[in-house]
Amino acid sequence: MATAASASPAALRAKTPAAPPAHPGPKSSLAFPWASPGASAPAPAPAPASAPGKLHASLHLGGARSIGTANGAGLHVLHPDVKPLAVPKMSGGAGDQKSILLYHCEEMTDLARQVAARNDDIQLCSISWRKFPDGFPDLFIPNAQNIRGRHVAFLASFSSPGVIFEQLSIIYNLPKLFIASFTLILPFFPTGTSERMEDEGDVATAFTLARSLSHIPISRGGPTSLVIFDIHALQERFYFGDAILPCFESGIPLLKTRLQELPDSDNIAIAFPDDGAWKRFYKQLQHFPMIICNKVREGDQRIVRIKEGDARGRHVVIVDDLVQSGGTLIECQKVLAAHGAAKVSAYVTHGIFPNKSWEKFKHDNGEGPEHALSHFWITDSCPLTVEAVKDRRPFEVLSLADSIASALQI
Repeated sequence: MATAASASPAALRAKTPAAPPAHPGPKSSLAFPWASPGASAPAPAPAPASAPGKLHASLHLGGARSIGTANGAGLHVLHPDVKPLAVPKMSGGAGDQKSILLYHCEEMTDLARQVAARNDDIQLCSISWRKFPDGFPDLFIPNAQNIRGRHVAFLASFSSPGVIFEQLSIIYNLPKLFIASFTLILPFFPTGTSERMEDEGDVATAFTLARSLSHIPISRGGPTSLVIFDIHALQERFYFGDAILPCFESGIPLLKTRLQELPDSDNIAIAFPDDGAWKRFYKQLQHFPMIICNKVREGDQRIVRIKEGDARGRHVVIVDDLVQSGGTLIECQKVLAAHGAAKVSAYVTHGIFPNKSWEKFKHDNGEGPEHALSHFWITDSCPLTVEAVKDRRPFEVLSLADSIASALQI
């Protein structure tokens, strides 16, 4: 048996424990020990990449590779040359333009084409509007995978209860396709005249529709932006919940531009059929002389009278947010003519005209305001009306296309 005395020098060296360091420090559990706070030791020189017996560590941040240097323990402590992480470019700053995919319902095809023609950054997209044999919608969004990460908008027309359900189905689905943001353009908020609750049991359908739109799913970019033009009652903006961002626009700038083009633009006065219309629009039209009308009841009849202002010798333009039967506008026209108006025209943002009530309005053909209107301006917020009155005087359509294209860039 071999004894310690006969053991080889190499064997003894293998069994002898290594001498402890002269000044042992605290044991660190970190793979890359940090220097003590306030330490100012100079950084060690980088070790050659090919040095044998050395451990190298590297880290990739933001696409940049960083190399460490050796410390006393044989590890390489990183001194990374880190560049700022790439941040996605956000649209909306000065000069920035969002690239937008614009979907639309069938009724809004013409307006959607006009909007896309206004801006090269707006791309028109289509939806397959089919129906099952039982009449319920059979809808399909082509190339849904390709819209991920894109800004998406939908141009809607709630012209009847029958089309609201199929469009809501699309509106609720688009934000779920991992899109960057979602904007709903609803030029005419159709239940605006149904917000009054005068008797117990009255149902405010405007509130119902506002709540339905307030539950549109949130997209990756946050809540849906809802663009509406000239909502009927100002208090309706408070019907919407916090999960949607209503953006209230107006068609009045279109009217002002058109009035400037008239040969008698310096002789125009604005008439409002009631106090509600005056409250809604007077701030945008306050540089014009104003006439305020109101309705008074005489027996079983409601008669329109001039409450304030002078129509004599003026081209008077009656301004309101919408028209349905048109009875009030016609009464205003007659009263203004009786008080000496040289011409009478009318503007409404939303020409609803149920049951072809637009047929009541004739062109004066130079016969005077007692008989008819010189101009009747409407916007294309109600596409079915636009189709009905196309090329029919005194109607003229002022397109919302530019206003919508601008609103999409907000």
